[in-house]
Amino acid sequence: MDLGNKILKLRKEKGYSQEDLAEKLDVTRQTISNWELGSTQPNPEQLKGLSKILNVSIDELLDNDIKGVIVEKVSNTEKLAGIIIKILKVFGILIILYVVLMFVALIAFMTFRKESTDSVDNNAISATLNCSIEEQEYTITIGDGEYFNCPECSSDMQIYLKDITDWANIDHSVENIENYFSENGGTCN
Repeated sequence: MDLGNKILKLRKEKGYSQEDLAEKLDVTRQTISNWELGSTQPNPEQLKGLSKILNVSIDELLDNDIKGVIVEKVSNTEKLAGIIIKILKVFGILIILYVVLMFVALIAFMTFRKESTDSVDNNAISATLNCSIEEQEYTITIGDGEYFNCPECSSDMQIYLKDITDWANIDHSVENIENYFSENGGTCN
């Protein structure tokens, strides 16, 4: 609806004649008539007066759909806020999952490390035994990398002692060598 028809409609709703409205705005009746016919338009100051007298906003007089624009902007803002909240929720869940996984990994690492340390502590990496049979003294040294040294041993004895040596577990090897000497009437200390 154009401005002239809007002024005519609102003037009639309020029960004002053109003269009544002209008097309130301090203009002539002819000015009101020209506005309603669309041949002229009120200036900004007159628009403010019309707005007050007819009890409508200037935007309503000019058919500016500011309410629709505001509603659309608010709706778009609400949609954007909803998207941002969803993104933040996803990031929050991912961060929580990351922290939980790091915590579980830390516990697993510490447990594995403790087990590894315990197993290393329980296994010697080298040993030297002083053994004897029938008053013959033997110094036997074994260690990592299949290290074996017994200068006093015969070649047959060296071959046998190497065969009973468990290179993965030096402690077990010491027991095997001690058992060999014990079974052959000797001792180790």
